[in-house]
Amino acid sequence: MAGRKVVTIAKSKKFRDNHGKVLLEGLRLIKDALEAGAVPQTLFFSTVGHLKELPEAQIKRASLVKVKFEDIKIWSDLVTPQGLLGIFAKPDCAKMTYPAAQLTNSLPLLLICDNIRDPGNLGTILRSAAGAGCEKVLVTKGCVDPWEPKVLRAGMGAHFRLPILANLDWESVPSNLPAGVQVCVADNKDPGARAKSTSVLREAGGAGSALGNPKAPVKPRPNAAPEHEDEEGAAGIPELATQCYYEDWAQTPVAVVIGGETHGLSVDALDLAASTGGKRLVIPVVPGVDSLNAAIAAAIVLFEGKRQLLQRHRQEDNRQKFPAELG
Repeated sequence: MAGRKVVTIAKSKKFRDNHGKVLLEGLRLIKDALEAGAVPQTLFFSTVGHLKELPEAQIKRASLVKVKFEDIKIWSDLVTPQGLLGIFAKPDCAKMTYPAAQLTNSLPLLLICDNIRDPGNLGTILRSAAGAGCEKVLVTKGCVDPWEPKVLRAGMGAHFRLPILANLDWESVPSNLPAGVQVCVADNKDPGARAKSTSVLREAGGAGSALGNPKAPVKPRPNAAPEHEDEEGAAGIPELATQCYYEDWAQTPVAVVIGGETHGLSVDALDLAASTGGKRLVIPVVPGVDSLNAAIAAAIVLFEGKRQLLQRHRQEDNRQKFPAELG
């Protein structure tokens, strides 16, 4: 069937990149997309009832194709298909209208994703970023495509709640950050272990199972054999002050870099942090316990950043209200 072929092709990254389109599935995700201003091109539905729950003005712009629910079950990646799929123009965050509640609760807190290659992790991280009130998310090259169906599914609508800038070169990252930002990295690798491992800064975004001394700075990597001189480069790792995630670090504005599985944080991320006076944040865990999953670590660090920023905001408000008492 032609519809099945279209849906199958629409799931591919090549299709997304070459045609600037994305595939969305499920009532909630499609409704969130429409309300944010995403442009629908084709909607496949099994019953008219599905369409009645969508904003009428927006779906008038799309081609509406009624298909059998059995066909959607074949096309769908969901365990329990809802009978609704849509092909949309790839959203441009500059043209999106994000929910008022999201904008009201937005903080000068940004997230940078570095080498996050697992779709479920990236989707969950985006969901946490939306929940914490991040201003925006930067997804660098080397990460999984945020518009991949599994990422969308794990994101639970986060894609339409805050700006997500994807496929960024590290050279373009600073221009997408606010002036005066401090960039911190969430990391879990014992500096002494760097010379022993080729998979530097494993996915954790923050655990510290190997950190005997979390106060020790990141030291340059000792000279390694040529085959170990990967993206870190032979010049070594920039030196960063290191502290536990619950200690004071969230200044205004602040960005957090979360590294991914196997490849972990890139030297570009560490260079950026060092250039902004940023810190290396660790989440201590009980010795012998493996490092935390990147998505869990991201949630811990982002919500701690939110707590610190809100606390600082309250303190500043109090100083303005009672300058004599506090001065």
